[in-house]
Amino acid sequence: MAEFDIVIHGGRLIDGTGNPWFYGDVAIKDGKIASIGKISPESGQRAISAKGYVVTPGFIDMHTHSDQPIVADGNAESKVRQGVTLDIIGESQTVAPLEGAILEEYQAEHRKRNGIETDWKTFTGYFNTVMRGGISINVASGVSPQQVKRVVCGFEERPASGAEQEKMNRLVAQAMEEGALGLTAAWHAKGPENPGEVVEMAKVARRYGGYYGVHVGSEGFDIFEELAKTLRIARESRIPIHVYHLKMRAKANWGRVREVVEQIEEARREGLDITANQYPYTAMQHPWRRLFPRWVQDGPANETISQFKSPAFRERVMKDPEFSQYVDEHGGWEGVVAARLDTASLKKFEGMTIAEIAKLREVDPASACFDLIYEEGAFIHGVHHTMNEDDVEAVMRVPWVSIGSDGSALNQKYPGKPHPRSFGTNPRVLGKYTREEKVLTLEDAVRKMTSMPAQVLGLKDRGLLREGYWGDESITYWSTVL
Repeated sequence: MAEFDIVIHGGRLIDGTGNPWFYGDVAIKDGKIASIGKISPESGQRAISAKGYVVTPGFIDMHTHSDQPIVADGNAESKVRQGVTLDIIGESQTVAPLEGAILEEYQAEHRKRNGIETDWKTFTGYFNTVMRGGISINVASGVSPQQVKRVVCGFEERPASGAEQEKMNRLVAQAMEEGALGLTAAWHAKGPENPGEVVEMAKVARRYGGYYGVHVGSEGFDIFEELAKTLRIARESRIPIHVYHLKMRAKANWGRVREVVEQIEEARREGLDITANQYPYTAMQHPWRRLFPRWVQDGPANETISQFKSPAFRERVMKDPEFSQYVDEHGGWEGVVAARLDTASLKKFEGMTIAEIAKLREVDPASACFDLIYEEGAFIHGVHHTMNEDDVEAVMRVPWVSIGSDGSALNQKYPGKPHPRSFGTNPRVLGKYTREEKVLTLEDAVRKMTSMPAQVLGLKDRGLLREGYWGDESITYWSTVL
């Protein structure tokens, strides 16, 4: 009888701590690392030669939108092929709690976009659905304080009453008891309008050992106000903070990301536990919904989309200064791309900027944007060219910044022209920024994808090549890394 289930032998081991690589073998038994050192290949039921390869812990993607794609296709091809073994899902919209109007909108959106019938209302229900379908990677989620509030208070943006706050806190507690790792939020410009409510929910998550993962807001002209609210939540709740995709949007702001880093450094010196992640691209991706004023973003989509035909609605949007600000922060009409269109007559515009589409249709860019949303019957998924390469590199050098794709686990037949981060985040860090540009050492690049995310998430058995840890290693071809 073989002593081990698998022996990975002959490779360079990078253990995830940031320490230098070394030659060694890894033995796995019952899914966990049983031994590290010099191990005979014959001692495993299966032997994998890693000669010419680098062996690391499996990569942890700190911020993804894989919640629906892994229900549709649990193979998670775009992640497995990168060496990602754990996706963290959830932001402004999470898989639970789902009740009332929130449930109806969630069901309608994902039935249209992904062909998914939502048959759950809680985290337990969601994870049962995922397990029934089968999945090739691990997945964990946060719970959105925005979604919790909408379940309790509806779509109207107003302060919650005392009784409503208590119900919101109970829903957060339920989510944590069902396995959520913490709060995960995505605010639009200026951050949460009622940060005190988030403080109270954060206190609940903290009692369960959770963290607060946050897309702070516009990440552009209002970023310092947004960061101030994030720091308030950290100070008042004492919850660890993890900032999603740290960046600076809009050409007028390029270079100022260093000021953001310094503010966070100052907060860390104060004793606040704040970390961040980034993706290695100068373009971002999310629905065109974020181009519009907050009163549009906050409304239920099934009521809002039909309004894009109305001249009065269009005029109100055009007169709102937030509209021009948000378009500018997304790269302007020349920077906003239609990444996916499901309406047959519009498919020809996939991959084009709004400026290009407007020219073809012989209308102004704003009208082209409004028309396409109305004709598509949904807020279009877009790629937005709005960041600066020097800023990306500056953020990557910061030791408390890890890697998160902000992408999804997709198969190779995914429709449209999705952002390449879903397929290429980790190879781009290892190739472009490590091998070619020497922004990071190989060992530090691996640390940012393994032990650092595990530390933020509070995982005590992942993120390192260490005996007793789960054996979900990534094996990367040597010449593509060094």
